[in-house]
Amino acid sequence: MTVESDLLQITLQSLFISGSAALFASVIGLPVGLVLGLKRFRGRHAIIGVFNSLLGIPTVALGLLLYLVFSNAGPLGFLHMLYTPIGIIVGQTILVLPIMISVTTETLLGVDESIRNLALTMGADEQAAAFSVVRESVGGLLLAISASFSRAIAELGVALMIGGNIRGITRVLTTSIALETTRGEIALGLGLTVILIVLILIVNAGLNILKRRVQWWLWE
Repeated sequence: MTVESDLLQITLQSLFISGSAALFASVIGLPVGLVLGLKRFRGRHAIIGVFNSLLGIPTVALGLLLYLVFSNAGPLGFLHMLYTPIGIIVGQTILVLPIMISVTTETLLGVDESIRNLALTMGADEQAAAFSVVRESVGGLLLAISASFSRAIAELGVALMIGGNIRGITRVLTTSIALETTRGEIALGLGLTVILIVLILIVNAGLNILKRRVQWWLWE
């Protein structure tokens, strides 16, 4: 395998793993964030506080916990997810889920209450009033997705401890950067870092374009 093909494989693997993690976190986190942001019930603030606290969880700590869970002696060892792309996806999904939920919740809570009240005053039901709040929050919701993807693709602890940095299987950009740096290949490590940053910028730019189009469609 040439250096170019190896680099392409690592880049595509990073996009697949982190993109899948952001997608799964969106499927789970957006509905949870919508409930926390729009509904009022006992214990809501405590739940929001828990997710906010989990924002700063160290990736190495999470990676170690998942390693113990996925290892042969662990409770989920029978799933054989250790040192597999699926294992990394699960780990990154857990890592970025608090980001998805917290940003979504805070975005909805930040919408002026008068918007919802105005919709109700004009005869809208609770569902339509909630939609008016969500419509105002589209930018923040896409920001949650963007932040989750960026966090996933840039993390190292979970990818290294769960994936094992196996060439052609679980090696991603961050683990490659760490490997080349320890080898003394600083130039190659810097090149991989540039690729990582460019990928994040491209994805975020695409989400910004999507945000403008969705906002235009909603307000058309």
